[in-house]
Amino acid sequence: MPRGGIRPGQGRKPGFGPYGEPTQVIRVPVSRVSEIKAYLQQPKPPSWPSEIEWQGAAHLGNPVALPLFDGSVPAGFPSPAEDYAEGRLDLNAYLVEHEAATFYVRVSGESMRDAGILSGDLLAVDRALEARHGDIVLAVLDGQLTVKELYQQPDAVKLLPHNPDYAPILIQPGQELQIWGVVKGVVRKLK
Repeated sequence: MPRGGIRPGQGRKPGFGPYGEPTQVIRVPVSRVSEIKAYLQQPKPPSWPSEIEWQGAAHLGNPVALPLFDGSVPAGFPSPAEDYAEGRLDLNAYLVEHEAATFYVRVSGESMRDAGILSGDLLAVDRALEARHGDIVLAVLDGQLTVKELYQQPDAVKLLPHNPDYAPILIQPGQELQIWGVVKGVVRKLK
């Protein structure tokens, strides 16, 4: 009996696999397998609502560590003398714990204003963290993205805004809620 080659009716059946589209087998270096798997697990910006704007995946790249000065500054700037430097700070290293699972989004809207998240802010979102009660999360509720505090108790699950002008969202039976990640930090340019 001949071996090898294409045999009718054998092999994997055509289909869409876990990604909702046809897949293709490729060879990749073993050292890059975990990076590629993490990339495939990242959220794909489908139809982002106007409230959230996809900013891309996090890449630590070359660190840029700037001086971090000791003490608090109530109304001014410390002397730039090295004697006061506490160390150096790289914002990427500070915000990104899981590089392959972290991405950035820009917020539009005021529902999280009192949590310090303003319209135009960039959020660092980590998909590798398990969302817990009280975390600020990027959530998908019935296909719509939103940033809210997760309220998770045995009797109810809610998405809480941090602005009294917005009502809490009580998750009802039959609604689909997915947590896309935990917000690790906020970046804001003042001008």
